[in-house]
Amino acid sequence: MNKNKLILALFVGMTISLVSCGDDDGGSISINEPETYVFERDGVSTVSFSGQTTRILMAEEIIDALKDNTLDEATIDAMYAHIEGANDFEDATNFGLNASDKSVRSKTAASSDFFSSNATGSAAIKADFDGWIASQASEIFPNWTTEASAGQAGFIQEAGGGSTRYVNGKGLEYNQAFSKSLIGALMVDQILNNYVSIAVLDAGTNVEDNDALTLAEGKSYTSMEHKWDEAYGYAYGNAANTATPNATIGADDSFLNKYIGRVESDDDFAGIAADIYNAFKLGRAAIVAGDYTIRDAQAEIIREKISMVIAVRAVYYLQQGKAGLEASSVDYASVFHDLSEGYGFVYSLQFTRMPNSESPYFSDAEVDEMINDLMGSTNGLWEVNATTLDDISNEIATKFSFTVEQAGS
Repeated sequence: MNKNKLILALFVGMTISLVSCGDDDGGSISINEPETYVFERDGVSTVSFSGQTTRILMAEEIIDALKDNTLDEATIDAMYAHIEGANDFEDATNFGLNASDKSVRSKTAASSDFFSSNATGSAAIKADFDGWIASQASEIFPNWTTEASAGQAGFIQEAGGGSTRYVNGKGLEYNQAFSKSLIGALMVDQILNNYVSIAVLDAGTNVEDNDALTLAEGKSYTSMEHKWDEAYGYAYGNAANTATPNATIGADDSFLNKYIGRVESDDDFAGIAADIYNAFKLGRAAIVAGDYTIRDAQAEIIREKISMVIAVRAVYYLQQGKAGLEASSVDYASVFHDLSEGYGFVYSLQFTRMPNSESPYFSDAEVDEMINDLMGSTNGLWEVNATTLDDISNEIATKFSFTVEQAGS
């Protein structure tokens, strides 16, 4: 189909009706966009993303396990690379985590667009996550009651009796590196480079099946509808109300959802949560209507805005760390916590996606260089300086066309 022009009439609180010019013979396609992410056929929901909710819940337990010094490496490894039926999780949810054939590791750096032909890159990234687990168990847990210092792993308490942080000899919290990097390697990569990818959405006979309303076997949805919903699930899959998730955006999980909410709360970026949600909703409605031009336009919005979330938080944490270093009395526990989160968001930049391109905003080599600048000295974060943090922040902000001041406050 050659669909090239969109006429949009938007009425708040009502179903949104879109008309897209259709074939060259003057035909048109009507897109009925619902007010919320609710799609039904014959009174039955066609929305499904339980696999994404399962992995979010698994990841929540994994990051909790990384803070439990009574556990060992093998236990946490098993959680990360879960095998169906293994008793790895508390399983207090209705999602049957232990019975699931899903795992977090299997979808880490596993997108079609970036990694289907890059097994070496995928393996290297998985090895990073395996390494953070191993190092937490071998370096941090044995030194749980040892006070950290340059070159010595252990604990360090925030000023005034604040939180206790557990860092390696370079001041890095492995648990923060793992959790924030997972936002990029799992949630962002699977959304931007897999499920909203044309290669995935249009795979096989998906277009023909969607046009003919040929449903997936035993399901209420077409394969294309389901792929889009799976992308949606990595952002909203644990929301209290998945039909209207922006009501609780930022409070529903510890990963992408949380930081969409954090960026939304910054006045300089207010509206980004609605932009992301509305693009998901309109893209899904376009799939129902069979308008793949409108669908693909929404995918590009999702790529741009979710990539922006990662970039803003990377700069935010680097600048918070810089502010701590410049304080009259440096609270190293607080500084290291901010910079460890910044480390993870910088790492996640390699999974972002520039709109209308096949490339991330920063390549893995560029990310490696920034990480090396951050951690490369003998004692790592104990020796990092404000100039380095500003240099990395400016490099990110420039690529995304916002200012360090906008993101850093």
